[in-house]
Amino acid sequence: MRGRFLVVEGPDGSGKTTQYRRLSDLARANGLEVCEVREPGGTRIGERVRDILLDTDHEEMALRTEMMLYMASRAQLVAEKLKPCLDRGALVLADRYVTSTLVYQGRAGGLPRDEIMDVAKAACGDVWPDLVLMYDVDEQTAASRLNPLLDRMESKGSAFHAKVRQGYLDEARDEPSYNVVIDASADPETVYARTLDALEARLT
Repeated sequence: MRGRFLVVEGPDGSGKTTQYRRLSDLARANGLEVCEVREPGGTRIGERVRDILLDTDHEEMALRTEMMLYMASRAQLVAEKLKPCLDRGALVLADRYVTSTLVYQGRAGGLPRDEIMDVAKAACGDVWPDLVLMYDVDEQTAASRLNPLLDRMESKGSAFHAKVRQGYLDEARDEPSYNVVIDASADPETVYARTLDALEARLT
């Protein structure tokens, strides 16, 4: 797993962050250097961008502005954290990456995929995940797991989040080489076992 880049993805409330923490703890227990990052954010500049993106006072934000702000945060993350960590052989674990933008602003929001990918190539260069673990859960279960104080993205409504879930499944179908879907409707221990099975099947 040295020098690998793994991303956890999924709708808000899918439980991906719980599995992210489990994977990080496992890697560290086995002596790996782990570079943990979250999106948007992960750097001082990126966290400032995150505050803008998730602030509920910014309801007037245009969709392309939203997409470009996510990519701006990501460009800083690649330059400051991801590329240096990968170059020295660390395991990089990211809580969201480009797939989130392809789903939230693309498949659910309506921006053309090719436009998003053009910006992604400029922001990320050749820093692309070895594997994206997509945690899938129905909207009702996901909603029950969310903090009642929703941020701007979480509060977009059930119809939008239904599109997000389907968007992830469509991404996995269309890009199977680096995406794997994990049923996250079960208890965390069962989901963790499914995660380890997916890693063994896809990366060994």
